Amino acid sequence: MSTPATTAASEALFERARAVTPGGVNSPVRAFTAVGGTPRFITSASGAWLTDADGNDYVDLICSWGPMLLGHAHPDVQAAVAGAVARGTSYGTPTEPEVELAEEIVARTPVERVRFVSSGTEATMSAIRLARGATGRDLVVKFAGCYHGHVDTLLAEAGSGLATLAVPGTSGVPASSAAETLVLPYNDRAAVLAAFEAHGAHIACLITEASPGNMGVVPPAPGFNAFLAETCRAHGALFISDEVMTGFRATAQGGWGLDGAIEGWVPDLMTFGKVMGGGFPAAAFGGRADLMSHLAPEGSVYQAGTLSGNPVATTAGLATLRLATPEVYAHLDATAATIRAAVSEALHAASVPHTVQVAGTMFSVFFREAPVRDFAEAGQQDTAAYAAFFHSMLDQGVYLPPSAYEAWFVSAAHDDRAVSTILDALPAAALAATTAGGF
Repeated sequence: MSTPATTAASEALFERARAVTPGGVNSPVRAFTAVGGTPRFITSASGAWLTDADGNDYVDLICSWGPMLLGHAHPDVQAAVAGAVARGTSYGTPTEPEVELAEEIVARTPVERVRFVSSGTEATMSAIRLARGATGRDLVVKFAGCYHGHVDTLLAEAGSGLATLAVPGTSGVPASSAAETLVLPYNDRAAVLAAFEAHGAHIACLITEASPGNMGVVPPAPGFNAFLAETCRAHGALFISDEVMTGFRATAQGGWGLDGAIEGWVPDLMTFGKVMGGGFPAAAFGGRADLMSHLAPEGSVYQAGTLSGNPVATTAGLATLRLATPEVYAHLDATAATIRAAVSEALHAASVPHTVQVAGTMFSVFFREAPVRDFAEAGQQDTAAYAAFFHSMLDQGVYLPPSAYEAWFVSAAHDDRAVSTILDALPAAALAATTAGGF
């Protein structure tokens, strides 16, 4: 597949967008600031493919940043959503789909009760409010490079779009909010122990991505999550595992399925999003029944949302999870493994320093030789080489994350044609990275 014949329609739409929307986008990474060029305005998607406003087709390796586990426009999900829309789009009352989706989440994870919200940011914000209410403490511990939404308390060194744009993490955030957050290096046990020794009596919770994907995929060191759970328990703090990205994506049980289900530890609270909404704006937080009982109307911690548990969104999420069979996850694993191996082979052949890191079905490619263990090391990659690699792949019909600090995603719809398109594009992209890189 050759360079797109034209991007004129996307360019025109971007100009219009910048006149009425900051940066021309509604989420910063979409603007292509880190890689340069014109962001593609997508008009439709089907299976593993995106189609832009100029009629160019791309194999999709972001999958709406994770939610499209089954691929775009899955007919069974579409049918379920159409039926829900036909019955009405929002009632402001309890509905059966939200009960069924909550039951599905409880069945797949260690949480006992779930509360729905409309975004991952709301989920982490609400989980932290609940942790503070349940413990009577204020301090929050997080890790540099872990992104938990744009909550004031959690934006310090938050990776992903902030790293991509070099935006100060606390811009617009009151000093009092920033002071309530302790930011530690990821995978650093000594730093965690020191923080709890100094502040343990005041720490309400520690929050971490189950397997970080917002500085690129940086898996926890073996036993690290279990260590965090144990340390929190020893100091009376709550351990929050953020699975907005990994939930039902990394494995059928999410990131917890990679270590918690094996090692036997359980978070006090968990957050979910993306896959559980089936492509709609839906998220959730959950945990032990005794902790969740602190929420209104049972308890004193208030949380509410007009569109929480929306019947269309919960129907889409329920259909997605029910269709996410063991066969689906086996296909995701095999497809991701094929692409990872081919990327590494092409970059190695072109003498491009790189490392590929994995968390279940998620992976990312760092343009540096050594493994990445934390946010500081993620920042030591060659982003110019990634930008060249990205644009070469895009020109050949493959849509990668427009940032070196993001995870790559595949879907159940990535078939032989889609995978062949990716593999065929890699040699030229690797050569482009060689030319642009500082090595």
